[in-house]
Amino acid sequence: MTQPVQQMVANTVKQSFMNWSGGKDSALCLHRIKQDTAFHIDALLTSVNTVHNRVSMHGVRRSLLQEQAASLNIPLHTLELPEMPGMAEYESIMTHQLNAFKSKGYTHSVFGDIFLEDLRAWREIKLEAIGLNAVFPLWNIPTDQLMEEFLDLGFKAIVVCVNDRYLDKSFCGRLIDGSFVRDLPPGVDVCGENGEYHSFVFDGPVFNYPVTFTKGETVRRTYEAPRTGTTLNPDPMDKPSEYGFYFCDLLNEV
Repeated sequence: MTQPVQQMVANTVKQSFMNWSGGKDSALCLHRIKQDTAFHIDALLTSVNTVHNRVSMHGVRRSLLQEQAASLNIPLHTLELPEMPGMAEYESIMTHQLNAFKSKGYTHSVFGDIFLEDLRAWREIKLEAIGLNAVFPLWNIPTDQLMEEFLDLGFKAIVVCVNDRYLDKSFCGRLIDGSFVRDLPPGVDVCGENGEYHSFVFDGPVFNYPVTFTKGETVRRTYEAPRTGTTLNPDPMDKPSEYGFYFCDLLNEV
């Protein structure tokens, strides 16, 4: 009787992959989903800029991303993206990877999103078209509560990127702790859910050992902001503008 029962339990477990940015929301999300016996995380999926060999948006080196995956003991899969992919190109690359996951029996895709409704809806629509389900373990939980949980669990993270519309250079390269939270300006989401900052998690309950690194230089990079008009019908009042970001480089310890 034991064998059929074990097989029935195995069949109810949802084979899932984690959309892994390497930051704190992903880490807390992974910790939460691992507490749910209905899910089993068999893979991590991360977008990587192939030109610079770094995690997209976060700017973390691929080698450190690989160190995270090794400490988590979860196989890493990457979306290999060009420098500035258009939406059609991004969706094509993503669809190819999602179909590959589906063909291997995956049924659920796990995200660390908290309250961006449009982003959640877009993810659900795209996954449903392929026959996959989206799961959001952190959804609509107050971000101050999530930050408190993150710190209480013993996670350790460093800020690797800040949007200079919200935070100045001094926040880039800081450890995320109580002092960091207290220093955030009014209007900045404590978890950076509006893109105020990005982080790299290097220790915590989901890791088998800490990921070691040394801090390198902090640099500022600018990116052209999207225009409101179109190529065929440009808005004459739409002048080019730029977004500025500070990045703290993290180096592998030798």
